[in-house]
Amino acid sequence: MIIKNLIVNNFRVFRGVHEIDLAPRKQKDYHETAAPIILFGGLNGAGKTSILTAVRVALYGRAAFGRGMSSAEYQDQLDALIHKGVGLSEGKCSIELVFSHSQNGLESEYKVIRGWSKGQKDKLVLEQDSKKIELNYEQCQSFLNELIPSGIADLFFFDGEKIAELAEDESGEVLQTAVRRLLGIDVVERLRNDLAIFLKRHDASAMPTNIKTQIEKLETEQQKASQEAKAEANEAVLCKARVQLITDDIGKAEAALSQRGGAWAQSREQEIEKQNTLENERKDLEKTLRTEIEGSLPLSLSPNTLSKLFEQLDNEKSAKQSQSFNTELDSFMTELSKALSFRLTDAKTALDTIKDCLNERNINQNSTDLLLDISDREYNTVYSQANIQAKKSSSTFNVAKQQLAQVEEQIANLSSNIARAPEQEQLQSQLDIIKTLNNKRTNAILKLKETAESAKRKYREAIENARKIQKLHDKHKVAHNAEASLLNAQNAHLMLAEFSEKLTDIRVKQLEAEFIKSYKNLARKEDLKLSARINTKTFDVELIDDKQQTINRKALSAGEKQIYAIAILEALGKTSGKQLPIIIDTPLGRLDSKHRDKLISNYFPEASHQVIILSTDTEIDEKYFNCADFKYAISHAYEIQFDGATQSSKLKEGYFWKQQTKTVAEVN
Repeated sequence: MIIKNLIVNNFRVFRGVHEIDLAPRKQKDYHETAAPIILFGGLNGAGKTSILTAVRVALYGRAAFGRGMSSAEYQDQLDALIHKGVGLSEGKCSIELVFSHSQNGLESEYKVIRGWSKGQKDKLVLEQDSKKIELNYEQCQSFLNELIPSGIADLFFFDGEKIAELAEDESGEVLQTAVRRLLGIDVVERLRNDLAIFLKRHDASAMPTNIKTQIEKLETEQQKASQEAKAEANEAVLCKARVQLITDDIGKAEAALSQRGGAWAQSREQEIEKQNTLENERKDLEKTLRTEIEGSLPLSLSPNTLSKLFEQLDNEKSAKQSQSFNTELDSFMTELSKALSFRLTDAKTALDTIKDCLNERNINQNSTDLLLDISDREYNTVYSQANIQAKKSSSTFNVAKQQLAQVEEQIANLSSNIARAPEQEQLQSQLDIIKTLNNKRTNAILKLKETAESAKRKYREAIENARKIQKLHDKHKVAHNAEASLLNAQNAHLMLAEFSEKLTDIRVKQLEAEFIKSYKNLARKEDLKLSARINTKTFDVELIDDKQQTINRKALSAGEKQIYAIAILEALGKTSGKQLPIIIDTPLGRLDSKHRDKLISNYFPEASHQVIILSTDTEIDEKYFNCADFKYAISHAYEIQFDGATQSSKLKEGYFWKQQTKTVAEVN
């Protein structure tokens, strides 16, 4: 296949008609055959991806945007593709794609014309060798899908950054589909299925009448169960949609309630109850404060006065002790004087000396007036109150005071919230709406579960009937049949099973070898010790290091995943022998310099007979553009130039720094 021309009219950033020549050309003095690479350069937003999108939409229509897209979603996608530049009012768009394709050894030129207007379904016309193929829309699309299956084209027309997702596909489904289609294994499987249907029908015609009756009854029941299962499944989808709609309505109703103060109203009763609890706590704290004030707390408020008080009490205590001692001493001195007068001749001198000493002692003692004159028991009581009970009371008072401040602040906040909340009666209607919607949602969820379970039961019933039918077929197969066609079909069916298995093994080994070769050609030196192993059942590719350990592909960098995926694509193309062009958008965005060098020198020039590259100036720059291996493989190049004034782009032949005067055909 070779893409020859692409004509876009008011498509995305391209205003008016732009005809783009994509057929590979020969380079003078360099090639005997056409150079494969057609290079597009453009800054981000200029319209590079529009080229890739145009090819995919022209060929596949709705399938170009992925699986499971509804008609309405597809229409929205088409409307979004119509050019919306400055001063353009016509809401029409079209794509023409001209390509050559060989089928059964015959090459034909095909033209695909797909056009649409805003809000209207697209129209599809297909020409073969300049003659219109008389098919309706669905038939034209089916013809294109058979000509170039979308599952294959996805691996040849791709975004360089998104293709790395192939490395993350642990299921192997993408690769499995591609391998079966590209290597022809799916054809063998279809042939086996056709033969199985033929054999089953032949067996049925030779069965006894009663067995036929049982099978017909089971087939009727199976068909009925299958239809009911589909109906229940559809109903389950509707139930799920209803649940979502009701959920959305509940969200809107709750938002409306919140706007009317519902958030405050929902917590109003709780906050009133909490306020009452805090009021009781405040009363208890105030009682505690009053108790402490009435007790020993005041004593802690005058530490200086208390210090002087105890200083006076201590002095009075010492004075009273001295007075008591002096009284006892005077009584003793009288007795001593009498005793000395009898015993000593000069007793007077001794007594005078003693009295002088005592007088001197009395003079040196501090004289304190007894102002308070309290007992020792009273002194201890006062001391306990002032130094122990007063400190304890002060601590209790301060804690209670802090708690009271916090409680009063909380009460103030609660009062403010309660004041904001509307009365329950004002919101009752909105609350009733929410309650009704919640009940509806509960019923809808129950209905969804019931319908889903019913669908499962019907599916199981249909599967069970299919098993019974198969058992009856297996049990009553005709053992001896002279018809050559039946015998050949039976032998062919068995042979194809073996052939399919052996073909798969051979093809997978070829694919492994091509993948390893391609990967080593593109990988950096430090990665060259890696090998690969492909599972023949799942077709999943495993990278194996030099110690025969499987490498986790999730641990690969984005650039390494892209190299891995490109190696798979190149290996598939070479193993299948199919000649399809490659279109690659943003080919080098996530790659480091080593990987970029490898792709420029070893991949693009040899990837296919036609390689359309959509690049920025920072990917394929002047250095790579002038690289010998790459330069001589370039057929021709275009630069996509975006005009901010008209919000549209145009193409000029030549690359960023190598412009030519020729402009791509454009009709406004």
